Amino acid sequence: ITALQSLLTNLLEWGILFSQTPTVVLTRFASKKSGGSSKNLGGKSAGRRYGYKKQDGNFVHAGNILATQRKGLMRWQPGAHVGIGTNKTLYALEDGIVRFTKEVYIPLPRSAEARDVIPKLPKGAILYKTFINVVPIKQENTFKLVDMV
Repeated sequence: ITALQSLLTNLLEWGILFSQTPTVVLTRFASKKSGGSSKNLGGKSAGRRYGYKKQDGNFVHAGNILATQRKGLMRWQPGAHVGIGTNKTLYALEDGIVRFTKEVYIPLPRSAEARDVIPKLPKGAILYKTFINVVPIKQENTFKLVDMV
């Protein structure tokens, strides 16, 4: 025990234990610049702008686009004087006024819709489909040139 006490006193005298000199703390910085993650880069594309372009009661010329929709899901059906494109775009075939109508839809008994959709609906539910129609306006003073022989 006396040896331990003499060792502690020597250490205190030499300034090794509890020294008064400030200690220097070294820090090491990164040697490479962090690049970040390259994941999750998708999802920054602009929207497709699907939807109806002309509303109920608007006047349209022949060829005007009435509605755009996805290929898989038919939200609107073509009605009177309305054509459908290859990408399910509905367009006017004649000049006139746009009219939206809802009609009761009864699928055929053995169709895919009757097999997949009907069992999921509550009993007594009624299916409707929305049709876009163009009511043509009567043109006055129209004539056709006839070949004069």
